[in-house]
Amino acid sequence: MKVAKRSAIGSHLLLAVISAAMMYPVLWWFGAVFKPIEEMSSANLIPLRPTLKNFTEGWNAITHYSFGVFFGNTLALSATLVAVSVVSCSLVAFGFARMNFPLRNFWFSIVLLTLMLPNQVTIVPQYVLFDSFRWIDTYWPFVIPHALAGGIGGSFFIFLFVQFIRGIPKELDEAAKMDGCGSFKIYSRIIVPLLVPAIVTVSIFCFLWNWDDFFGHMIYLQSVGKFTVGQALKLFVDSQSAAPWGQLFAMSLLSIVPGTVLFFFTQRYLVEGIATTGLKG
Repeated sequence: MKVAKRSAIGSHLLLAVISAAMMYPVLWWFGAVFKPIEEMSSANLIPLRPTLKNFTEGWNAITHYSFGVFFGNTLALSATLVAVSVVSCSLVAFGFARMNFPLRNFWFSIVLLTLMLPNQVTIVPQYVLFDSFRWIDTYWPFVIPHALAGGIGGSFFIFLFVQFIRGIPKELDEAAKMDGCGSFKIYSRIIVPLLVPAIVTVSIFCFLWNWDDFFGHMIYLQSVGKFTVGQALKLFVDSQSAAPWGQLFAMSLLSIVPGTVLFFFTQRYLVEGIATTGLKG
């Protein structure tokens, strides 16, 4: 027993040391946001002369724009994409899960195959298409694909919804049909209220993935007034030869707050949604 206990203590100490080493860069980042520029090269976690100037100066560092504009742009875009994705992907999933039409399994397989298609393969033809529509430097290249059950994670969201809907007894649909409900009423009055765990899961994923989508935003958005948070952070590096690292670290810390808060308040629903969708056949 004593040998086993010593072994367990040793294992826990080793894991604690490894965890501390892995957490050091993150903890240094938290401390760096309060450091003046002359302390940035220091390895100390705690600043010797703490300051809030990195937040106040970083918030208004971009000429003519405050970071409130970029946060507003990102929040509005992400919320819009969440709303249209939930509606479009759940509708498509309802069709695959409940309706019979020719080649249904084939088309569902095609949807799943797009999960394995690298984004780099489609980015050039998409850009050419959106440029011909004159959608460059607008939010339409993000909104329209999501409204058509595409965009970031569209196929994955359809799969989650299909798996969840397949677990809902079809007797509910048959009872609704006997009461005179059509397909859309069955979807809106029977399926959607039961889809809440899956809807919450999809909403969380969609919000986080689009909030962090730096690559897509960099390609399609060109006006500074339409920039998202990720693009605004890049301006700190591009605008000057000597980057204001303290301001950059401070704004980077603020940029992860919405996603972190959302995750901590909804992680229970996220786990529930994954557990109740991934295991249904």
